[in-house]
Amino acid sequence: MKSSRIVTCFVLVVAVTVAAHVFPAQAQTVEADTAAVAQTVRSFHEALAAGDSKTVSRLLAPDAVVLESGAIETRKEYLSHHLAGDIEFAQAVSTRRGAVQVKVSGDVAWASSTSETQGTFRKRAINLTGAELMVLSRTAEGWVIRATHWSTRERP
Repeated sequence: MKSSRIVTCFVLVVAVTVAAHVFPAQAQTVEADTAAVAQTVRSFHEALAAGDSKTVSRLLAPDAVVLESGAIETRKEYLSHHLAGDIEFAQAVSTRRGAVQVKVSGDVAWASSTSETQGTFRKRAINLTGAELMVLSRTAEGWVIRATHWSTRERP
């Protein structure tokens, strides 16, 4: 009976010790992943503003989709048709982005944020509020954007 209690106590001590080492590591990993996802989203927007289509292309997964204005574009369609206009727009107007909210679940994450955009684009006054949702996945090279959905409306 006494040896059974000793074994039980030993097992409990080992379990608590393992848990103490595993769970902080998992929390650190989630924090690191959250920061990496947020940085990927920021890098995408910085690349647009800098006119860096190579970085934009690198950050979009091969099967990425872009949803905007009621349409869905493949990565290829976005890069060949829409990207140049997004770069021109990003360089012409000022956008203030809200904090990026990130949720990570294993090798998948989603990031959402809001924005306010003002300025002049092609001789037209711009005064928009927007929302963005990006779905990302972890690859050997880091986090990539699998899908993005942009929604904007005129500010009152």
